[in-house]
Amino acid sequence: MEKQNQIDIQELIEFISQKNYLKVKDFFVDIHPADIAEIVENLNLEEQVFIISVLDNDISASVLLELDEDTRKEILEQFTSKEIAEEVIDEIDSDDAADLIAELTHDKKVEVISQLEDEEHAKSIVDLLKYDEDSAGGLMAKELVKVNKNWSIIQAVREMRRQAEEMDEVFSIYVVDDKERLIGLLSLKKLLTTSANAKVEDIYKPNVHSVKADEDLEIVGNLMRKYDLVELPVTDELNVLIGRITIDDIMDVIKEEAEKDYQLASGISSDVDSQDKIIDILKARLPWLFIGMIGGLLGSVVIRSNQGFSSQFPLLLAFIPLIAATAGNVGVQASAIVVQGLANGTLKKSISKNLFKEVAVALFTGLALSMIIFLYNFIVNDQYLVSFTISLSLLVIIIFSASVGTLIPLLLNKYNIDPAVATGPFITTSNDVLGILIYFLIAKSILGF
Repeated sequence: MEKQNQIDIQELIEFISQKNYLKVKDFFVDIHPADIAEIVENLNLEEQVFIISVLDNDISASVLLELDEDTRKEILEQFTSKEIAEEVIDEIDSDDAADLIAELTHDKKVEVISQLEDEEHAKSIVDLLKYDEDSAGGLMAKELVKVNKNWSIIQAVREMRRQAEEMDEVFSIYVVDDKERLIGLLSLKKLLTTSANAKVEDIYKPNVHSVKADEDLEIVGNLMRKYDLVELPVTDELNVLIGRITIDDIMDVIKEEAEKDYQLASGISSDVDSQDKIIDILKARLPWLFIGMIGGLLGSVVIRSNQGFSSQFPLLLAFIPLIAATAGNVGVQASAIVVQGLANGTLKKSISKNLFKEVAVALFTGLALSMIIFLYNFIVNDQYLVSFTISLSLLVIIIFSASVGTLIPLLLNKYNIDPAVATGPFITTSNDVLGILIYFLIAKSILGF
């Protein structure tokens, strides 16, 4: 199958080189825009531009939205502002249009908006560009279906048909009052089974979940997940209905946030991928690698300052890698659970309760691991006091690392700092250094050097 796909792509490239518009267009018949985007990503810029030019406007617009941001920017730079406005922006919803226009330079952004013939569409886009991209307002679409509570069912259906023409799909019918304030939802079933002479206020459902335009997207995602919503209305401070967020849009945000948190946990300070330039990747990775190096240097200072002591008990040196690795792993495990709970909104307990729980887990984990190390050393090395020292140190360090791994993300979150930065290199490095220091302090206390 993979070989056949390669043959098909080669055939497509041949059509493009021949400037065979019909063959290229036929090639993509019945192929989903997301699949077309995958093909386009693997072609050169000239071939990409040709494909986008050949496809129907609605399809090419959908393909552009599926492309990687950098690829999309390169392609759009090859088109005039008028072409972008007429062939792309006019074909997509206001939220997608605003996201796409936001990627353009300031001058081109102004030019594209000025080229839009649909004034209402242009106004919606301009309104959306005013919101922070990480807020509900920055993600919402202005297109929606709403009915007034005082309308009759016949009037409501007529207005709904008109509004639905501007939308690809209709998930919800919102009910507003005379001041455009959101007051409820209208069930399609109720609409179909109610007398045509009835009024909307007689059948609408008053309870509806909504968010304010300045609400953080993390809260939006948690709300939609908690109540299994496919769409969420957005209101202003006066509860006036101004837009809606659909599940596909919030899923993209959740995916991006997960990727960002994973990179932060891995020690990458900004959003990069394998397609970025070497200098951009270096900028993202070097800061954390530098922190890791500093941690390693501090660890070496601790070991060197205890060189005389460790020479008296060589077995202690052999277990330094185990102590450091265990401290780092326990800390990362504890912080990962906390960060995950904070991200999905399931962490409800106070800092003290979460800390107590992690310490309890660390205590039982530490006892099990310490017992294994003690038995191993006692049997293999036959040094009772040193074996006891290593095991006790491991127990204390595991409890300490779990406490640090729990506290740091909770404290960062309390002060509105992304807790994902607490995982990975930060936790590992701090626990490595402090773990070794605790190791030698306990050893000196027990062995009496």
